[in-house]
Amino acid sequence: MDDQMEKDLPSSARRSLLSLALKGGVAAGLANMTIMKDLYAQTSGPLVIGHHAEITGGFASWGHWHDVCAKKAVERINAEGGINKRKVILATEDTESNPATGARKLRNLIQRGNAEFVVGSVHSGVMLASIPIATELKTIYFSQGEATEATGSKGTRYSFRTGSDTYSMAAAGVPWALENLGKKWTVIYADYAWGQSHNAEAKAVIERLGGTWLKGIPVPLDAKDLVPYLTQVPDDTEVLFSIFFGSLSVAFYTQAKSMGLDKKLKMYSVNGTMEAIDPDEIQGAAEGVYLLENFPRFAKYKDDAFHKEFITAMNVDDIYAREKNGKLVMAKSHAWQSWEDLFALKAAIEGSGYQSRKDVEGVIQALEGMSLKNSIGHPQGDKIIRKEDHAGILDHYISRVEQGRYEVKKRIPKEDLLKQLPVRAELNKMPV
Repeated sequence: MDDQMEKDLPSSARRSLLSLALKGGVAAGLANMTIMKDLYAQTSGPLVIGHHAEITGGFASWGHWHDVCAKKAVERINAEGGINKRKVILATEDTESNPATGARKLRNLIQRGNAEFVVGSVHSGVMLASIPIATELKTIYFSQGEATEATGSKGTRYSFRTGSDTYSMAAAGVPWALENLGKKWTVIYADYAWGQSHNAEAKAVIERLGGTWLKGIPVPLDAKDLVPYLTQVPDDTEVLFSIFFGSLSVAFYTQAKSMGLDKKLKMYSVNGTMEAIDPDEIQGAAEGVYLLENFPRFAKYKDDAFHKEFITAMNVDDIYAREKNGKLVMAKSHAWQSWEDLFALKAAIEGSGYQSRKDVEGVIQALEGMSLKNSIGHPQGDKIIRKEDHAGILDHYISRVEQGRYEVKKRIPKEDLLKQLPVRAELNKMPV
């Protein structure tokens, strides 16, 4: 392998290759990248799975936990014999929370790192920029961002997800909130793919069920002062649906509370706005907020051995939902996908008899309509990957922040949710 080609490999892949070489797993005299690719194409060689993660940038609080979950899953899979008796190498590329950077690095991950499958980005902008590249390179890409377009209008035969999206989250949470919190809604959101998609999907459900969508208020991602946007909230708003993340979430909750908005209306959101945040650390600014979760923050609300084992594997306590001996709160309602996607791939690869890239169609067909049962491989619970649109259909939970803790008020079963989610895209009919 020439020096430049080696430099272009993801760092994790380079380390894995060196380790294999030292153990005799890779011939010391590899002359070029073609020989390396031929080796990995063999059943007896390692199976490289890419991880397209937000290690740095605005989504790093998610990316850290996606990275932890993916690494732990690969450790477990390899300890149990790998996939089809092939050792799995996890090759990670940092998208830097930037769509252009992420798209470039995905191409590098597949073409130079030889990733045969990719567990993808939680940043919706990166995710949507990546799907065309993964499709061009005929590589299955598991989306982890929530913009519904990934398994909808911009999806392809190669795009899948086990987790939730804005379409299903609107169907899961908005009907309950309309009935219990109020009929007149304003949506204030981060002005990029994720926030825009939540606004559009919520508006559709609100109006279909007889509520009133008063206004959507987009907020630039670089905003620090949200007061100019909060003053746009109509006086007759009964429910304020906020869609932010990280520092924007903290700014929203603290500034909205200082303006007394929480006393005038009900605050509703999705868990992404409080992901990896301890409500106690923002001086009660999120107290009383209703949030839609897809994996309860605390084990008592999904009280089974698989959930508890997963928490232990992540080295997270069940008192504060933090890493043990650390400060970071787990981004639990998203990061579980990095774990589960790898186990879904394992089942599809082994079930289809996949041996090399030429067999990818069989893996696609195995994933389409796959039923994932509550287990250590799927600790979030039973779910399906719907055949037509490749969307994850799963349980959701309505929770409320009470004394700084997430308290579940209602579980929305996947069976009830499925009835409200007509198929809008038939990705299974697209070519491979």
